[in-house]
Amino acid sequence: MPGATLPAVIDRYLTPEMRALWSEASRYRAWLRVELAAMQAQAAHGEVPREAFEALTARAAADPLDDAFAVRVAEIEAVTRHDIVAFTRALTERYGEEARFIHHGLTSTDVVDTAQNLLLDEALGLIESDVRALREVCRNQAINHKHTPVVGRTHGIHAEPMTFGLKFLNWMATLDRDLERLAAARKRVQVVMLSGSVGTYAHVSPQIEEAVAAAWGWQAAPVTNQTLARDRHVEVLSALAILGTTLERVAVEIRHLQRSEVREAMEPFGKGQTGSSSMPHKKNPILTENVTGLARLLRGYLVTGLENVALWHERDISHSSAERVILPDATAAASYATRRLTGVLKGLVVFPERMLRNLNDLGGLVFSQRVLHALIDEKGMSREAAYDLVQRHALRSWETGEGLRDLLRSDPENPLSEAELGAAFDLGWYLRHVGEIYGRFGL
Repeated sequence: MPGATLPAVIDRYLTPEMRALWSEASRYRAWLRVELAAMQAQAAHGEVPREAFEALTARAAADPLDDAFAVRVAEIEAVTRHDIVAFTRALTERYGEEARFIHHGLTSTDVVDTAQNLLLDEALGLIESDVRALREVCRNQAINHKHTPVVGRTHGIHAEPMTFGLKFLNWMATLDRDLERLAAARKRVQVVMLSGSVGTYAHVSPQIEEAVAAAWGWQAAPVTNQTLARDRHVEVLSALAILGTTLERVAVEIRHLQRSEVREAMEPFGKGQTGSSSMPHKKNPILTENVTGLARLLRGYLVTGLENVALWHERDISHSSAERVILPDATAAASYATRRLTGVLKGLVVFPERMLRNLNDLGGLVFSQRVLHALIDEKGMSREAAYDLVQRHALRSWETGEGLRDLLRSDPENPLSEAELGAAFDLGWYLRHVGEIYGRFGL
């Protein structure tokens, strides 16, 4: 239906909540909420008839703005070429002559910007809930795999032993910071602007703006021209872009772990699911690849938001066309990607035996630092001499596949006893502080 949905991301990536929130009808309900809030404050100050406000409020409650209203606004706007004018005329048609007191002393951006903040506030609230759900899944998986050994990798190369749970704990901590950024950005747009043309309050007193802000528990914009400064919106888009990088970071890790050569974990693969139209054996990480792609979009929206900050003089509308796309898109994509990754991690298939096999695949090379320290601390070797000894055998192990412990054992220059070598190659030594790290999170 024309006017039913804003030009946001394709339907494939819209959650039901975001689809409803960013519909045209929802946007007009937000506009009406701003208009009625201003009208209520004006009625309290004797600037418009209280009876008119009460009548409009009753009619709006009994006959909420719907998709049919959005279609009618579109029809009027085709003639007026002005959305707020079309909106106020459609209101008069729907609710009667009391609507003439709507928009008294206000300018278009008072309504559009303040209402957009209402929508952004609700959208960010939905995203915060999504992120908290993802955090909870990370927490549960961190607990489940607190003692699951896995090789840690740096530069994609085996480094030292760790536990699989530490990955989830790390992601959980990052999501905590994402929640802080989202809350700060949400606070930044909880602002009411009702200052009239060029922001001088010539036709609407500052008390009206302050009254509406107080009623909502928001802030009145301290000073404006005729728009809210767009650095506020950039902060929202920045928080979403950074959230996207968190989601991508997790997604890329899962994609690597699912590679055929690694096979330590994989996305859930449903009954009847197919991985390839031509190769029946394929199980591809399509869900996390999808998250990676959406994260790229989120970063792109931030670039457009930054370019929206510099407007001509007191206002122009070069930002408007972009914001009609990027704000619904960014919030919708962030919500969808977060929920998709939550499903992946909740149903993640983990292969502990494969993790242990990979950990031991290089013949003990991952224990080289422990051997180095044993030679320095227990045998008094210089760091340089100890490093040369261990590296010489480590490089041979890389080339031949012989075990590092066996090579050290057969070297007469190695002063470590069999018992000391055994201690150096003890997996438990590397994991002895895991409990303390978990303790920082009360786990």
